[in-house]
This record gives sequence, structure tokens and C-alpha cells, in this order.
Amino acid sequence: MPRTDEPFALVILGASGDLTRRKLVPALWSLYAGRTLPEPFAIIGSARSEASADEFRRRMRATVREFARVKPPSENVWDRFASALSYVPGDPADPALYAKLEAALREMEGARPGPANRLLYCATPPSLYETIIGNLGASGLARPQGGWTRIIVEKPFGRDYESARALNRQLGAVFREEQIYRIDHYLGKETVQNLLVLRFANTIFEPLWNRNHVAEVQITVAEALGVETRGTYYEEAGALRDMMQNHLLQLLCLLAMEPPVTFDAGPVHDEKNKVMHAIRPIDPRKIDEVALRGQYGPGFVEGKAVVGYRQEKGVAPDSRTDTYAALRLLVDNWRWAGVPFYLRTGKRMAKRVSEIAIRFHRTPHMIFHRDPSGVEPNELVIRIQPDEGMALTVAAKTPGPELKLGTVGLDFRYGEVFGAEPPEAYERLLLDAVHGDSTLYARADWVEHAWSLLGPVLDAWAQDSAAQPYRYEAGSWGPAEADAFISRDGGAWRKP
Repeated sequence: MPRTDEPFALVILGASGDLTRRKLVPALWSLYAGRTLPEPFAIIGSARSEASADEFRRRMRATVREFARVKPPSENVWDRFASALSYVPGDPADPALYAKLEAALREMEGARPGPANRLLYCATPPSLYETIIGNLGASGLARPQGGWTRIIVEKPFGRDYESARALNRQLGAVFREEQIYRIDHYLGKETVQNLLVLRFANTIFEPLWNRNHVAEVQITVAEALGVETRGTYYEEAGALRDMMQNHLLQLLCLLAMEPPVTFDAGPVHDEKNKVMHAIRPIDPRKIDEVALRGQYGPGFVEGKAVVGYRQEKGVAPDSRTDTYAALRLLVDNWRWAGVPFYLRTGKRMAKRVSEIAIRFHRTPHMIFHRDPSGVEPNELVIRIQPDEGMALTVAAKTPGPELKLGTVGLDFRYGEVFGAEPPEAYERLLLDAVHGDSTLYARADWVEHAWSLLGPVLDAWAQDSAAQPYRYEAGSWGPAEADAFISRDGGAWRKP
């Protein structure tokens, strides 16, 4: 985004939470230190806990030291940033809080030239969304005041189709759709954005990006961590709701979508929605052919013994919650007919890795008879985290007098090529919201499509009280049954 100096004020509701501490304020600071945050700006934190503005600034200073990509270069630079921070305590359920926020905003806006641009951020538990949205509407804070007013809502956007529709209705009753920014931080990652550049700015890939050349696609988002302190939340969510419904389906859409007419929010969202419409609906009678769930037991991760999911704090001893989920989806359109898309995500897996692997068809006829085994088919791997980059495997002759084939990798790593550490996802997404660009945010209809697609799986898993998720050892790549799940098509899971 080109830099534009236009004033804005950011109100963070839930400013005492982990999201503000680990992501939001560190991202805002890094943008400021990199001279990409529009000025003048004001940041108002709000939470139930009582604190002075100075105390809030001290907490945010410690947060920036610990979590920011860019460390404070000097006290003077930090002091200039901190002067824009303020704090308004209050209960988000109390209408009086919104009157205090309105007064604080008017005071700040009156002290500087320019329009009254406001960005409202819901960094609270989703259980408070309805109350907050209603109070924003009743107080008038949702209405533009001579400039723009926008709201950012964190996932999860509901927990099923009906609740997602209800949330969209609540938001739509107070805000216009163009004011609403549903944030999915995965779309702000550099490598995810580069996926679009790879596809639509390089002519060598487009002729291969279809069923004639692609045999299968695997999307993996694996975490070595367990549920940590989020056992109570995870009991209500599970892997399918927590990761699959948003992050992985978004990646699938970026991979499978047709070229939009322009890289603007409307055309990009339209093409992603076309993919969602094309995904074959899941037959409730054939759930086991499409979906598989697992739950981690005790094991070893990075050489350390760890407990199983049912021993985690806040988890029921007989829990059936999925900590691993795999899907086999088909996109029924001209480009992708017959190509299976395998999606998997899990906690306590062998390592932390997020990647997309595109496996191409084998050569139709191997002419090198002296090495009949041949080599593995070509594969393009896009690494989202860690070691951001991409690798393409190709066949080559191994050194020596005999004609033997081997596989070599053409590897590109962002850190080695560009040097600088890529910006955090929240940096890009916050800046986009300030500039009014919702391209990398989720639109209401996409969210509802995603929940509608996964509804039969969620219903089947909830209704079958006798069925247990397959067990897998912590530190492994998931349950053994997942191997049989993918081998029905003759494939195998990658081990990154």
C-alpha cells in the first residue's frame, strides 16, 4: 500500500487480552517504527480492568519488547508512539463505556485537523460480540462522523451455519458490509499473499494449474503445541472449527480460484465464492469417505514427554473433541474436476509447519528403461511457516557413468533472498483496514458457505455419541487411520 497521511483513531475493545498484548500493539509499533503507519493517529485501549493511561503505556512497552518484530530503537521514538496511547476502562456490557469512548474520540479529533476516521477492533471473546455490536449501534459509534468508521471482528465467526448467519445479521443491522472486516490472520502472511503472485504474475505456472497436470493437492497446518491454557475453549471448538473452517478453506480457495479481473476486494471475493460453490457438497451418509478426526494421546515432542489431550487442564476425561482433522474435497468445475484436495490440521504433531504441496502427474511414458523405477513426480511446495519460501522438485541425472535418475529440489527461501524478516500478518491486515482494503479479509457470504459445507461433518460427529476420534501419539504425524484415508486414491501424506 502506498503511504497516505490521513488521521485515524483505533479503539481496541479487550485491550487487556493476549491478542492485544501479543499481536495488535506489537504490529502497530512495528508499522510505526517502519514509517508505514498513517499519522496522526490515536490508539485507545479499553477493558474491564482499572488502569491509568501511564500504566497502560508501561504494559505495552513491555509487550513490544517481548513480541514486536521491530525492537524500539530509542526512548525518543518509543515516547512519540506512546504519546498516542490512552486507556478507557469499562465493562463492554455497560452502555456508559461507549459514552466515555465517544467523548475521548471527540476530544482527540478536535485537537487535530482532518476527518474523524475510526477503526473499532473487537479483541474480546466471541460471546461478547452481540453485546458490543448492539452498544456500538445504540451509542452512535457505528455511524461515520464525517470520515470513515470500520469494525474488525476476530474469528471464530460463529460456530456453525446458523450462528454465523446470526452474527452477520447482527453486524448488518448496525454496520454496512463495506464497514465490516472479518480478520483471518492467515491471509496476511507473506507466503499466502505470494501464492497469488506466483499464480497470476508468472506465465509458466498457469498452463499447468489444472486437472490435466495436477494429480492432487495437500494443505497441511500442523502445530507441535498442545492446547496449552485453552482447553476449555478447545472443548467447544475442536480442530475442524478452529482451523479448517477458516484458514485451510481460505488457502484452498486461493489455490483453486480463477484469475480475478483485478486484485481488488470485490473481484477476489467473488472468485473465492465461486470455488466454495463448486466444492462438492458432503453427503451425510458418506462422512467417513470425506472426513477423519483424531485426538492426541501422551507422547514426546522435541524430546520432552507431554500429556495427552484428555489430561490437559479444562478438558473432560472422556472428551471426544477432535485435535486432528482431515478432509478430502473435490472442486467440481472445468479446471479441477477429479483432483482431490486433502486438508489436514492437528495439535501436538511432529513439528510446527504450514505448507501447500501440489503434486503433478507422473510422466506418461518413461523412456529411460535402464532405470525403470524412475523418480517421484514433480512437486511444488509452498512453505507458509516456518522457513517461508517454496521448492520445486524435478528429475535429474545423478553423477556417474550410468544413466540413473534422482530427484533434486529448486529451493527458494525468503530470508536468504530478501534478507529482511517478513512483516507479521497483523501488520499487513491492520494497515489494509486503515486504508479501506478488505481484499485479504473474509466476506459474509464466504463465511456462511464455509459453515454450510462443513455442517454435515460437524453434525455427524456430534450425533454419533459412541464414535471416538482415532488416537495418535503426541509428536507423530497423526493417527495411522489417516494413512488409509489418503491411500484410497493411491496417495500418501507428505512428511515435511
